[in-house]
Amino acid sequence: MKREYGFYGALMADCPPVEEKYAKIKDPRVLYDLLLGLWCEYTCAPRMRKDYQKSHRSLGQCSITAFLAQDIFGGEVYGVPLKDGGFHCFNKVGEIVFDLTNEQFGDEVLGYTLDYPQQRAVHFQKQEKRERYEYLKKELEKLLQEK
Repeated sequence: MKREYGFYGALMADCPPVEEKYAKIKDPRVLYDLLLGLWCEYTCAPRMRKDYQKSHRSLGQCSITAFLAQDIFGGEVYGVPLKDGGFHCFNKVGEIVFDLTNEQFGDEVLGYTLDYPQQRAVHFQKQEKRERYEYLKKELEKLLQEK
């Protein structure tokens, strides 16, 4: 029996890693499964930490996760505009669009347009965000060495 995934684009998320060091991450579904064990309160955006729960792991993880997925699968990172003026980040690899962290929005339907490309350099101007991304990437690479 095949596992069902709740993240946006899961059914079509069939893109392979672009670097050999990530060969064990066959597609975004495998990355999602690994991230479920790595996302934590520390990797959550500071402004959302008060609401973070282990049962709600993707909360506050979007940009660092999207840029990590870009490292692994290539492609581009785009944003969905939010009411607070920020962006919720997601990935596009070739014709495949996926969002590993959309479950934090519950039943809210997000508009996945390609109107708002997101730049790593802009996001990582925030030192805390860059540090959370580096931590998540380091923990993922440690986990891959163990497998």
